Amino acid sequence: MPVAADAGRVFPRAILEEDTIAAARALIGARLVRIDSSGVRVARVAEVEAYLVGDLASHARTGRTPRNAAMFGPSGHAYVYVVYGMYECLNVVTEAEGRPAAVLIRAVEPLQGEDLMRQARLSWAQRREETRAARQGRAPIFVGGGPASLSPRRLARGPGLVCVAMSVGRELDGVDLCAPTAALQLRSAPADEAAPRIVSGPRVGIGYAPEPWRSMPLRFRALHGVAR
Repeated sequence: MPVAADAGRVFPRAILEEDTIAAARALIGARLVRIDSSGVRVARVAEVEAYLVGDLASHARTGRTPRNAAMFGPSGHAYVYVVYGMYECLNVVTEAEGRPAAVLIRAVEPLQGEDLMRQARLSWAQRREETRAARQGRAPIFVGGGPASLSPRRLARGPGLVCVAMSVGRELDGVDLCAPTAALQLRSAPADEAAPRIVSGPRVGIGYAPEPWRSMPLRFRALHGVAR
């Protein structure tokens, strides 16, 4: 199952070992590669959020737990967690081991295997509706269109939908994203690709965090990317 040539080389771990904000900006435009029995999916990273050491919006703010253990491990590994009991979210661990910091992947745009991403989203939506219908004691209702009608820019917009489209689950928590044979990898953009224009703003969904953390401009996105 070949990966498209523009997926680039494995992302340099050295970039992730340094400052988390710099790592977050460097990840914009990088490739997220998923290889499984269905085939190969490659997507360009379009939006991220940085979570720093000592950050009171971070999952590591109360110390190490079974859920966040990957954040305390080596840089370049995946931290995958479940939110709202239904969405997995993918983070890239940064900085030195023992310094819990990470970059949340908030949006990607498809480059290869878009059909597989749409099928993954459709299957997920069907399972979700079947579960909801069973709880409510009714027959499932499937509406036409759905993921098949979405534009590529909206296919994996939002951290939960990134994991749905790329079939990333908790079983990939702790995987080394910088390993060339991993089922989930980060790769650099081709050297001849123009660097994206990056804008920043406050992170979203962290109303529990006190200031200044709630308003710090730690969300980064490509001006031309998925999220608007």
